[in-house]
Amino acid sequence: MKKDFNKTIKNVKKNVVEYVLTNRLFISYCILALIATICIRKFTINSVFRIKPLITDLGLILLIGSFGYFVKPKNQFKYYFTWLIIINLACLISSIYYRFFTSFASIGELATVGQTETVTGSIFDRLKIYDFIYIIIPIIFYLIHKKLLSSVYYSFIDKIEKSKKMFIATFCVGIVFVGYSLGVAKNSDYSRLAKQWNRLYIVERFGIIMYQVNDFVQYLTPQISSLFGQEKATELFNDYFNTKEKTKENKYTGVLTGKNIVFVHMESMQSFLMNLSFNGKDVTPNLKKLAKEGMHFTNFYPQVSTGTSSDTEFTLLTGLMPASSGTVFVSYYDRNYFTIPKYLASRGYETFSMHGNLSSMWNRNKAHPSLGYNSMYFGDVFDYTDKDVINLGINDSLFFKEAIPMLENIEKNNTNYMGTVITLSNHSPFKLASMHSNLDLTSHYEVTNDSGITQTLEKDYLSSTSVGEYIKSANYADNALGDFISYIKNSNYFNNTVFVFYGDHDAKLSRNEINYLYNLNPETGGVYKKGDKNYVLYDYYEHELNKKTPLIIWSKNKELQSIFKGEVTYTMGMYNVAATILNMYGIYNKYNVGEDIFTVKDNNLVIYPNGNILTNKVYYNNSTNEYKELTDEKIDKEYLDNIKSIAEKRLDVSNAIIVYNLLENKKMNGE
Repeated sequence: MKKDFNKTIKNVKKNVVEYVLTNRLFISYCILALIATICIRKFTINSVFRIKPLITDLGLILLIGSFGYFVKPKNQFKYYFTWLIIINLACLISSIYYRFFTSFASIGELATVGQTETVTGSIFDRLKIYDFIYIIIPIIFYLIHKKLLSSVYYSFIDKIEKSKKMFIATFCVGIVFVGYSLGVAKNSDYSRLAKQWNRLYIVERFGIIMYQVNDFVQYLTPQISSLFGQEKATELFNDYFNTKEKTKENKYTGVLTGKNIVFVHMESMQSFLMNLSFNGKDVTPNLKKLAKEGMHFTNFYPQVSTGTSSDTEFTLLTGLMPASSGTVFVSYYDRNYFTIPKYLASRGYETFSMHGNLSSMWNRNKAHPSLGYNSMYFGDVFDYTDKDVINLGINDSLFFKEAIPMLENIEKNNTNYMGTVITLSNHSPFKLASMHSNLDLTSHYEVTNDSGITQTLEKDYLSSTSVGEYIKSANYADNALGDFISYIKNSNYFNNTVFVFYGDHDAKLSRNEINYLYNLNPETGGVYKKGDKNYVLYDYYEHELNKKTPLIIWSKNKELQSIFKGEVTYTMGMYNVAATILNMYGIYNKYNVGEDIFTVKDNNLVIYPNGNILTNKVYYNNSTNEYKELTDEKIDKEYLDNIKSIAEKRLDVSNAIIVYNLLENKKMNGE
């Protein structure tokens, strides 16, 4: 028996050696592709040693590679090299993309690259040295090919390779690996695959290749929506809205009837800036003043996906969530939506939008008319030169200065109006706008020498960091905003107008970048670590909660000032704005998923596109199924299950409205 065993081992060893020697190109492809998939998980979600995504990625690599056996050996390099390029390019794009959005890239969003507000400099700012591994891997494969080409490998393999047999064997092994991964998956795993909105979890559980395959399927689904899913989406829609209760009236119902309204969209402006000062100077003194003079919503959270600014515009105007794949402004702009501009236009209001960039950016030249804007004032109507440009268009100071006479002219020629003024300068890369701020970020600290003498020293490490540049950029934007408010106050117009100022989304800085603000060691330029006496906890939850932005309703009209004053502390999302504002006009829109904040109050849920949930009691992380309690009240399973159920229904019905155009034959409900 021992002799038979040794013989078996010897035969296995011989077969393995023979397989390796006769499949060197294929094995090289598999190893290099697998390295790329491991790297993307390491560099993003820091998940390296989980066996399930590893098995799934390897299984799919084998399945893809098995078809290479149908290609003649001398041409197999082209097949495998092409797939290595695709896999590594997907990893590279997702790696950079992750640093902007803490998510993974989608095919539907890559199709909109030309529309995005991310400039080249901003992309290069986010490149890391380890990203080049995705370029090095295909080069290594090419060098292996050249080495094999210089030998007799290809001609030898051409004579002995049994293509069909190798295909079947490799394909079957791949099926076993993928089948195992899917076989041990839970129902919740399949649900997340089907919905695709928890991308981090999908990559962590199934690997990057399965994510990309699933994303491609999700991308194709709406393209054939008339053949697939329409009936189910309609049923979901009817079930949701047939049971939805009409919003009750509250003390703000109708207070804006006959009043004009202008939304001021403040690029990347976060609330924490309002509490910062350096060397006796506030970072955002004008925003702080506005908050004191108007109604300030202190717990307001954007709900953006990868459409960033365009997602905010859409969600604010409609009360719907962003699309689960792609962006509404590019992929679904031609649907019918019930919006603030449309409701007010039906009451005789002139509706308009203003932006210092090209109207083609984010496809606004098509999306804005679809959302109900009658007139658009974009970069081509402003008078400026190249020296007036910061980031993507005219600088905020000049933009506001030139916008004032346009706004006055609109008021002069219309009984009522509603518009959105979109700022631009406080956009990444923040270094460009930061150079126009004279805010001093120098830190002062005391040191005691060996003689016991204490000295006060100063250093400025912060200005050269990402968060330092963001702070100075926001300071510049705030200065421009202050000039705009002065123009408004000194104008003979706008006495019947309310202004709604809102931050469109966070700065998209990583937790490590923001942590530098809270844990900077002014003496060394490093950061305090846990255990240091000056250390400030800034964990995942602190970072997520820190993403809130300002929302302020303000007017120079004394009567309106008496209505819109004080702090509103309810936890509020961007999708609550439409219902809240429309109620102030006495208008009810049934077909949204956000509620009037003054009706729902402390029972509100802020739902994020990735399935995370925020209430006044808890922040729930959908990716890890963990949560942080925000009060002393203990959260039980029943509470979590309830809010998760509500969140899932709202995300599903909102996406169904978008993808399947379910409002096409509905009438606006202006009750």
